[in-house]
Amino acid sequence: MIWKKFLPLLPVLLLTGCAATFTRVTPLQQPRNPNNLYPVEVIFNSSQQSLRWDSIQPFVLVGGELYPMRPVPMMKNRWEGLVPVPSSANNVDYRFKFDYEYNNFGTEPKPNSAFSPEYKLLILDQ
Repeated sequence: MIWKKFLPLLPVLLLTGCAATFTRVTPLQQPRNPNNLYPVEVIFNSSQQSLRWDSIQPFVLVGGELYPMRPVPMMKNRWEGLVPVPSSANNVDYRFKFDYEYNNFGTEPKPNSAFSPEYKLLILDQ
């Protein structure tokens, strides 16, 4: 029986099956604005039952820098933040990072992170 080989790994497989999904709700392009800060929004969902939703700390990752996000009022699992784009640039690559804790059998909650795919925001001159 092959399943006996995998039985010790079952708790690990159940905990790490995060299956996080990111739904970007930001337009692909935005007009240039004078403060060089551009709003981005994302919906984060996870099927990981052990995830502690009250521990989520979302960020936008741009050029190696993390910028904090905040929950969108009256919306579930939706966060917003600002992405800085230099006035000389016409686009920026960014991704979302969600730090969180998850419950672990017999120990304190453990930290983990989920990263979105990379997205591109185009800045249009008017």
